[in-house]
Amino acid sequence: SIAILLYLVRKFKTPDHWYPSDLQKRAQVDEYLSWQHINVRGKGSKLFLTKVLLPLLTGQPLPPEKLEGVTEELNVVLKQFEEKFLQDKPFIAGTEVSLADLVALVELMQPVGAGYDLFEERPKLAAWRRRVEEAVGKQLFQEAHESILNAKNL
Repeated sequence: SIAILLYLVRKFKTPDHWYPSDLQKRAQVDEYLSWQHINVRGKGSKLFLTKVLLPLLTGQPLPPEKLEGVTEELNVVLKQFEEKFLQDKPFIAGTEVSLADLVALVELMQPVGAGYDLFEERPKLAAWRRRVEEAVGKQLFQEAHESILNAKNL
């Protein structure tokens, strides 16, 4: 999906903020996109699979200690995300939303869809989420995540 996104921003005239022409900002986007695969995506998907899909597929209840371990792994990554990538900036690459923010928030919605509100006790992360949603458009964002947000009801 990252390769496709990069292809699209290079092929079509997208606003510069999505994949900045400024090399330092672009490097921040690239750094996040490279880091997120085994971190945010890896740990967020693991929580979703463990909490929603495995019990659905096996018909077996989830052992609480398994969920606790997976949740702790995700919490470590979320702390790294806030400290390394968000810092005190409105968005990952500075003052404007980018592909990095879009990819990050999409991945973080999987645990939310599994019933883990990772934004609840993280005000910096919650404020960042609101900014990304506003930049994309709240209605479009909700439409795009409708299925994943209803997954916990399966």
